[in-house]
Amino acid sequence: MSADAEQGWRNRPIRCLIAKVGLDGHDRGAHVISRAFRDAGFEVVYSGLHRAPEEVVQAAVQEDVDVLGLSILSGAHNTLVPAVIEGLKSYDAFEDTLIIVGGIIPEEDRERLHEMGVDAVFGPGTPMEETIEFVRENVPRRER
Repeated sequence: MSADAEQGWRNRPIRCLIAKVGLDGHDRGAHVISRAFRDAGFEVVYSGLHRAPEEVVQAAVQEDVDVLGLSILSGAHNTLVPAVIEGLKSYDAFEDTLIIVGGIIPEEDRERLHEMGVDAVFGPGTPMEETIEFVRENVPRRER
């Protein structure tokens, strides 16, 4: 890689996929965080509604995202999040992806999600600045 290409890679914006996985049809929060990430200078792809875990994994891999934000309000996080994580692992994309979950996640389920590999869970009312700062401080630094 040339020095110019390497410099360009290091300066590229943080790439994020905001995904609505499962049958949850409420996406206002996903739109709000997508806009906030875009305004913060991140490159954002929004999946749209009703995506299967496999579709989310495929999009994350194809878009080569740094951050995968899963928005879940349905209560199916204990089923959907592990499926997404296993899919990322099958493509060797898990270690390079910061995984954040937003939505209605009961406190008693959060530790299990962290143990699976979720980097952070953000509930309703979390200030956007807090989420943006978390991403900036924790996005994986890639060596290519």
